[in-house]
Amino acid sequence: MTDPQDLSPLTFTCRTAQDTDTEVIRQLMQLSIAENMKAFLTVGEIEAAKETMGVDKTLIMDGTYFLIETVHDGELILVGCGGWGKRKTLYGGDHTVGRDDSLSDPSIEAARIRAMYTHPEWTRRGIGTLLLDLGEDAARKAGFKTIELGSTVPGEPLYLARGYVEVERKMETATNGSINTVIKMMKPLA
Repeated sequence: MTDPQDLSPLTFTCRTAQDTDTEVIRQLMQLSIAENMKAFLTVGEIEAAKETMGVDKTLIMDGTYFLIETVHDGELILVGCGGWGKRKTLYGGDHTVGRDDSLSDPSIEAARIRAMYTHPEWTRRGIGTLLLDLGEDAARKAGFKTIELGSTVPGEPLYLARGYVEVERKMETATNGSINTVIKMMKPLA
């Protein structure tokens, strides 16, 4: 476990995720969902969120998914992951119902910030901001003029602070009867 009082400078490295990273990504996602949402959602709501959260292999295949790593206690560890999508799917993993994996037209459609997760022991250290910068910059270079995302309630404060505005708030009843809230947000990339 990291010491939250340790304010020594950290060096994060970034790399593009590969198919061989899928299991370590899945583990980080599960830990992040289980721990980072506790302050915002009930146990039932966390379980409901899992219906739409998870690994999206198209992001890895497209080369648009990033891993943030650092050396801790002499070992390279994964502390965050996230990326951007050039496809129409706004959020969700491979298992999410209603996906549209067709490519977006950068001249008239938005890119997507996708699948952002931070290890619970590494929150509040700039990892989310780093991932947003990477995704926004890459989408801008690919010709996109706007970017959208599907935020969870816990993610909303970061996205608001980074200039995203709410477009729509969708609440769906999950199979366990709890509400799963997805907040569609957007911002211009100009």
